[in-house]
Amino acid sequence: MAGRTVLVTGGAGFIGSHLCLRLFDEGNNVICLDNYFTGRNDNFGERYGELISSKRFEFVRHDIVESIVLEADQIYHLACPASPVHYQYNPVKTIKTNVIGTYHVLGLAKRIKARLLLASTSEVYGNPQVHPQSEDYWGNVNPIGVRSCYDEGKRVAETLVCDYRRQDGLDTRIARIFNTYGPNMSVDDGRVMSNFICQALRSEPITIYGDGEQTRSFCYVSDLIEGLRRLMDSDFMEPVNLGNDRELSMLELVQAIEKVVGRRLEIKKMPLPQDDPSRRRPDLARARKILNYEPKVTLEEGLSRTVEYFSRVLGVKKS
Repeated sequence: MAGRTVLVTGGAGFIGSHLCLRLFDEGNNVICLDNYFTGRNDNFGERYGELISSKRFEFVRHDIVESIVLEADQIYHLACPASPVHYQYNPVKTIKTNVIGTYHVLGLAKRIKARLLLASTSEVYGNPQVHPQSEDYWGNVNPIGVRSCYDEGKRVAETLVCDYRRQDGLDTRIARIFNTYGPNMSVDDGRVMSNFICQALRSEPITIYGDGEQTRSFCYVSDLIEGLRRLMDSDFMEPVNLGNDRELSMLELVQAIEKVVGRRLEIKKMPLPQDDPSRRRPDLARARKILNYEPKVTLEEGLSRTVEYFSRVLGVKKS
């Protein structure tokens, strides 16, 4: 149904900007709310002027730790820095964003009777002892570690969403997002995909933490956006994993990037950070069954697009 008013918190961020454009192109009225800690208007690229001049798009600079009154039919709650470098920069603010910010968004959704989708994370599974991770796994999270401001913050956010649904009948959705990559990632966000690609383009050694055998599963951003849209428009209220279930080690990722940039890359090994998960791969059975969700962009295609993006941002050629 076109013509809805949709609020996207964190709408100028990496994932949020892609989601805002998708919603706008579907004919919705879009409110992009962001405090611009990690979000930026440059993420809208050449379309920024079109959005500014449109009567269907509104930018609102606001920190969701403070309450706000808006009108919307749907709310995608994405506000929170998602990379370790950014969320550990101010861990108290991170957990306040996850807990107090989510509380404010839920209160808003309750008042205006809006459907709300929480962008949660695979980090709720911590360093998993179950592999792959399905939605019924409760996780293995260090509650007092350096990552807990984000990990535990998202776990509390999920608790709040579920309690508002049970207590007040709020119409809610929960997406557990696994590693996502693509254009609009920040150069300095510290995540493995942007680190490896930017180091390769700068002809720097690739920094691998630990032995490089730890695994991740990488989802191209357009596939994630498709999953978020399908989940929001579904009737399913329990958590749903969204991502890509092709699993590869960090060393295999380096090899894949080598193919895109067309040359061998030097590797520099560093100690593994605290609480860094050793394995991460989503069980997508629920998403496939409930949403008919299937990631379509191959790693090779996604890497090519992402390397092209970073080569433009950094002003260097890929080879």
